[in-house]
This record gives sequence, structure tokens and C-alpha cells, in this order.
Amino acid sequence: MTTDPLAPTRAGRREWTALGVLMLPLLLVSMDVSVLYFAVPAIGADLEPTGTQQLWIFDIYAFVLAGLLMTMGSLGDRIGHRRLLLIGAAAFGTASLAAAYADSAETLIAARAVLGIGGATLMPSTLAMLRTMFTDPGQRAKAIGLWSGVMTAGVALGSVLSGVLVEYFWWGSVFLVNLPAMALLLLLGPLLLPESRNPEPGRFDLLSVPLSMAAVLPVIYGLKEIPSEGWNVRYVVSITVGLLFAVLFVHRQRTAASPMISPALFRGRGFAPSVTLNLVSAFGIMGSAYFTTQYLQSVLDKSALEAALWALLPSVPIGAAAPLATLLVQKGVHRAHVVTGGFLIAASGFALLSFAGTDALWLVLTACAVLAVGAVVVMSQIMDLAMGAAPVERAGSASSLMETGAEFGGALGMALLGSIGTAVYRHEIPDSAPAAAHETLGGALAVADRAPGLATAAREAFTSGMQGAAVAGAVVLTGAAVLAALTLRRIEVRGQTCETPDEPRNLSASGV
Repeated sequence: MTTDPLAPTRAGRREWTALGVLMLPLLLVSMDVSVLYFAVPAIGADLEPTGTQQLWIFDIYAFVLAGLLMTMGSLGDRIGHRRLLLIGAAAFGTASLAAAYADSAETLIAARAVLGIGGATLMPSTLAMLRTMFTDPGQRAKAIGLWSGVMTAGVALGSVLSGVLVEYFWWGSVFLVNLPAMALLLLLGPLLLPESRNPEPGRFDLLSVPLSMAAVLPVIYGLKEIPSEGWNVRYVVSITVGLLFAVLFVHRQRTAASPMISPALFRGRGFAPSVTLNLVSAFGIMGSAYFTTQYLQSVLDKSALEAALWALLPSVPIGAAAPLATLLVQKGVHRAHVVTGGFLIAASGFALLSFAGTDALWLVLTACAVLAVGAVVVMSQIMDLAMGAAPVERAGSASSLMETGAEFGGALGMALLGSIGTAVYRHEIPDSAPAAAHETLGGALAVADRAPGLATAAREAFTSGMQGAAVAGAVVLTGAAVLAALTLRRIEVRGQTCETPDEPRNLSASGV
């Protein structure tokens, strides 16, 4: 009996052990998005940053990470994903140490920027290496499901971890927790992780680097500021400038001899819909989080740490969501049906949220859990579809596109749903309330002692705004369910990954 040389090889104990090693840095990179939530006051008291510096301390990590994802994904395809992963781990660990012992705001901002650079190397590299290590479609689906769950859980865990560490240690401890995981990766990575790269990558297109950053950063910045500041002219201009650079970036990729992001990626069946659907999934997660975190703290009057601990509950069922979705697909349920179902589940989470009153802790937590489960079902299947549709030698570029899309989706969710909620809030707040009360719920609570009944009215107005935004979120995710049903229905459930029409798959891999 002959063996098909092109048949996928099933992963063994070594690959699954390597997956465990990869999950640690992935968890920490996702946690670093929210790890400063409770550390900022302590940092402010110690380093005395200006208001602008404090904003940069908090935001610089996410901005640098989002701006460099495509660059680092493409670089990994060229120099090797393991090599880039280990370089990123060393940079991430060194920057964590520098951040922990920073003696000035400027030093901390610089360290957080380097952390963003390291994070941008780690995120696409981990997903690209899963594509290399798990060639069997069923095993790859399970591995990517775990990847999706860890990514989602990390953001929730980051805020809680920072609260606990700051409670018992000094603020620098939130960065020191990164060191053991990075040291373990540097020690075991060369032994367990195979190297993979594109054997014929062509010259690295340096012009695409500033073009990609100029396309991503202004849009992300504008979308992130709109929920709190409104549709200010400078934010609209920022988004417009970013979109213009995006057009230039796309033109460059279509005309360059060796583009950073090859247009051939989008010829893989299911890849383009995956990018879009992943963006909408992130839209739902971040759009809901914008309201629920404020609801727990400002409407239910929970302390920051209490709110973070309560917010952990909805993440508990996430662990079962991705494996269950993978099992359904492997049992023969069409992927289009699973993804469509995931969006409908997430939409029902928004629908539940639309019924929340000003004293509805368990309803809100249940809504968040339902929404998160639906989103993780979608993400796990969409990520697997995208990585299966991408050529192995372009796995880094493919993963970076998916993650960049998620960054856009999250920012768009906060901007659109946040704007709806703010509009409803301002419409319902009493005209006689102080000016600060018309801006935000936080502003209303700060001056509530000047106007009897203002706190109650502001909480009710915010809750109404959350309800309106939840209805909009449910509509968007229901539309995404229809889109998934239409675009994914002809893609094979358990077929082999689709080749791009005119390019063979090549892989240069070496294990130790």
C-alpha cells in the first residue's frame, strides 16, 4: 500500500507541546492591551506624567502593534517565523524589564512602544507557525480554536491581573510577569518549533512599510477617539487621510514586483470573506465591551477591581465554544452553518443586552457570555478557513491581515456603537443638567451632588444608550450571519486547503 506524499502529516506530542509554549506569549501579548487598566493611577502618582503622556502610556502599545502587524507578518514569511518569534520574544522581554523599572514617563512610553513592536512580531508568528506545524485540517482546526480562545481570554485576564498585582505589589509588577514566559519561549523555541519561510520571497518592499502604517494608524486613532470626543473634524480628517493612504497601499501591492501583501492571497477560496467576517466579529466584541465595562462601574457602582472580576464570568464558557464549533464541523456540519450560527448567537447576546435596565447585573453578564461564545465560534472557524486558504509560505502575511482587520473592526465597533449610545444619552439627559453631565456618564456622576436626581437620570440615560447600541449591534451581526451563509456555503467543509490559482505552495522548513 503506497502513501500519498502530499497527504497531510498528523501532529504528534512534540507539536502539541510546542503549541503550549506558543500559547504563553500569545496570552501575554493579548493581556498587555488591558494590563494597565488599574495600574495607571499608581503610575500617575509615581511618574507624574502629563495628561498627554498618560494617554500615550496607555495607547502607544496598541497603536504600534496595529501599525506593524502587516510589516511583521510579511517579514516573518521572508526571514522565518521562528526566527522572528524569538527576536520578538527577546525584544518583548527586554522592554518589559525596562517598563517595570522606568523612572520617567518618557522611558515608560518608549518601553511600551518597543512592547508594541515585539507584540507585532509575536501575534502573526504564532498563528503562522500553527499553519506550519498542523498540516492535518482537523488538528489545525483544534489548534486554531485554542489560539482564538487564548486571544479572547487574554484581554479579559489582563485587567484583572493588573488589579491584583497593583493591590499587593508595585505597578512595575504588571510588566515583570512577562519575563518567565518569554524566557521559556527563548529556551524551548529552538528545540520544539520548526522554521518556515517563503523560499522565494523576492525583495522586501520598504516603501510598503510607511504606506501600511499611514493607512492603519490614522484610521485606528480616529475611530478610537470618536466614542469619547464625538465626530470632531480632526478625527474625520484623520480617518479620511488613513483611507487615502490605504488606497495608495493597495495600489502599491498590486503593482510592486514583490509586494508586502500579495494579491494572490485573496484568490484562495474563503480568504476574502474571512477577513471581512473576522472584522465584524471584532466589531461585536469591542463594541459591547465599550458599554458593559462602564455599566458595571458607573451604573452598578462597582469598584474597578470588582467590575473586572465580575467581567471574568462571561469568559468562562469561551473555553468550550471553539472546541464545540470544531467538533461540529468535523462531524459534517457545514462550516457556513456553524459560522452563521455563531453570528446569530452573538446577535442574540446583543438582543439580551437591549433589555437591560439600571439594575441588571446577571442579565448583562449573561448577554456578554452569549455574545462572547458566538464571537469565538466565528473567530475559530474563520481563522481556520483563512489560514487553510492561504499558501503556507504566506502564512505570516495571511495572519497579519486577519489581525489587522480585527483591530479595524474593534475600533469601528467602539466608534459606531459608542456614537449611537452617546447620541441617545445626550438626548435623554435633562436639559437642566450641568454642561459636564451632557458629555458623559462619568461627567454627570462627578457633578451629581449639585443637582438632586442627576445620578439616577444619568444612569438611566446611559442604559438607554446601551440599549439602542445593542439593537444596532444585533442588526449588524444578523446581517453578518446572512453574509456568512451566502459567502461560505460553497466552500468545502473538510476539504484540503485551496491553492491559489497560479502559484504552487512552497515551504522551506527545518526542524531541530
